[in-house]
Amino acid sequence: MKWDEIGNQPCSIARTLSVMGDRWTMLILRNAFMGMRRFDDFQHNLGVTRHVLSERLKRLVEHEILVKIPYTDRQERFEYKLTDKGLELYPILLSMGTWADKWMDEGFGQPVNYVHKSCGHTFKPTLSCSECGEEVHAKQVKPQLTPAYFNYLERKRQA
Repeated sequence: MKWDEIGNQPCSIARTLSVMGDRWTMLILRNAFMGMRRFDDFQHNLGVTRHVLSERLKRLVEHEILVKIPYTDRQERFEYKLTDKGLELYPILLSMGTWADKWMDEGFGQPVNYVHKSCGHTFKPTLSCSECGEEVHAKQVKPQLTPAYFNYLERKRQA
């Protein structure tokens, strides 16, 4: 399977990866969540080429994860702001950071604390069941295929 076809699978993870599955995109999102909005700031902070950054930002705008907003009238310059769709990616980044803090900190500890604005406490993100509220761990989850999966396979077979 080619990389540009990965999003055509009946798999939510594959579809997500089709938009965000490279290091630059994830780092752009990290910086956007930290308040960065301007092209030159992204480029300076990440050290990514202008061409690669432009492509990644364009894809994030096309998928309505970021919105491009002009910030000057003289020259066409834009800021990139997270949309509601983009904001919903935050748990993914928090989970990645939490995993790295546990398994890849090289003994230095976590470089960033997450503070819950409502209560003012530093917290560690956890995944919980939407029905009972209990914290969820990998060994407690059983994936089940839905009719959408089989409908996808049937459409592929007929094509």
